[in-house]
Amino acid sequence: MTNETIRVFVGCDPNNCDLEQMMVLEYSIHKHTKTPVEITWMQLSHNPQSFWYSNPTVGEGWNTTKWSTPFSGFRWAIPEYCNYSGRAIYMDADVIILDDLAKLWDHPIEGQSIVAAKSYADMTRLCTCVWDCGKAKTVIPSIEQLRQDPDSHKKMMKLLKKNKDLIEPYQDSYNCVDGEDLVIEDIKILHYSDMGTQFSHKYSLARISEEGLEHWFDGNVMDHPRQDLTELFDSYYSEALANGYQLDDYRIDAFGSFPKKTQQRYKRNKVTRPKKSKSLFSKIFKR
Repeated sequence: MTNETIRVFVGCDPNNCDLEQMMVLEYSIHKHTKTPVEITWMQLSHNPQSFWYSNPTVGEGWNTTKWSTPFSGFRWAIPEYCNYSGRAIYMDADVIILDDLAKLWDHPIEGQSIVAAKSYADMTRLCTCVWDCGKAKTVIPSIEQLRQDPDSHKKMMKLLKKNKDLIEPYQDSYNCVDGEDLVIEDIKILHYSDMGTQFSHKYSLARISEEGLEHWFDGNVMDHPRQDLTELFDSYYSEALANGYQLDDYRIDAFGSFPKKTQQRYKRNKVTRPKKSKSLFSKIFKR
């Protein structure tokens, strides 16, 4: 399979809030992967012919009302986009590749499994995963069904969590969430998942403000607890610029406003914000 072009689908914001993440992600892919890679940026579009079409004004296309991000439900449309043929990798934009992506591309997907993803105990994460597009056809609804149902993303996540035989578990470090106590050398793909502590905020928020825009994440922004990972992002950001990558390479005509679940009470995740032990009084009165 490594002789094939690796197809990567990335969920990202349609209003140019994620340019820094997109640039670092693409640079990191090519830094570690020699196999040809084709990237499809999945962003809300006003074009009715686009797979990512949405028109909130008239209620057409993707219904994003209950999504936490501007792209939450797009991952389910990838197998149909690929004509239910071959493989496809999905990942969020807030990812840094630290190893050859061909290794993930070649991961076995056996038995009833339709996707390789991080899955153990009560943890199921499809924020970086590999689809077997042909096998997924028997499980995932059509794009029209996915678009029309505002709960389709939630329902699909629930379906896969309930039916673990649909998921081929892979090595956790291929979706290492905010470090997870691993040293950088042991991380294959770093997912800086906590939306409040994302490394890119230090660059994007100031830029977006100067452009008169607002970031899609409306929760509290704070420092990431691991300085070494912050420095890792900064070094990849600088390397990308030094190697000719530019933010404007990823800029599109902004989509405009769209409905989305607010993150003003966002509390995740357990890695960056471990739960504090509560007093007996707090437990009794649920405070």
